[in-house]
Amino acid sequence: MGFACALPMSRTLRVLAHLLRYPGPELRAHLDELRDALHAERALGAPRLAELDALIASLARRPALDVEADYVQLFDSSRSCALHLFEHVHGDSRDRGPAMIDLALTYEKAGLMLANGELPDHLPVVLEFASTQPPREARDFLAETAHILNAIFAALERRGSPYAAALGACLELAGERPKPVRVPDDEPLDASWAEPAAFEGCSSRGQSRPATPQPIHVVRRDAAPGARP
Repeated sequence: MGFACALPMSRTLRVLAHLLRYPGPELRAHLDELRDALHAERALGAPRLAELDALIASLARRPALDVEADYVQLFDSSRSCALHLFEHVHGDSRDRGPAMIDLALTYEKAGLMLANGELPDHLPVVLEFASTQPPREARDFLAETAHILNAIFAALERRGSPYAAALGACLELAGERPKPVRVPDDEPLDASWAEPAAFEGCSSRGQSRPATPQPIHVVRRDAAPGARP
């Protein structure tokens, strides 16, 4: 999404959107500019700016392959840290589809269209949209997601990730303070999709497990014409 808007917190929102995207070469090439934009606008307090400086320094200092691998492990392989907001509300239920459509329509009514491959509930997209709104509307829009942002913030803090600073900044811009949240242990995604070995249960989640009694249904096959009973 390409947005151009000059609002008191718009640059900060857009910087946060960039920082929460995949840290490829293009992003890392502009880290100094992102830091300068944060400090120039000063929409965040000094403690939060210092935390974001540490995040930016970490992205710049560490080997590119490590930074990219850590991002994938953190945000793409962990349900509690997922940046797709409706993942935390609807999971894989059917309610997620209509919610995505409603959010996309909100963007369209503002004259904004999603780029190919982008989902409306991805936090960087949400932040970029908020950056186009007047300050009060942007704050109210973010406040509607505060409970989700807080859950992701808590999960990142639990892991000691410097990305927690970006979620803390989102909460600050929403006019919210982080609140204690009990973060459940993540079930590895590979385990949640794992199937049993052949003949050890049916092939869908919620199946009977090995050594679990399973009912057997015997159905008599119709006798072929002319065959003896």
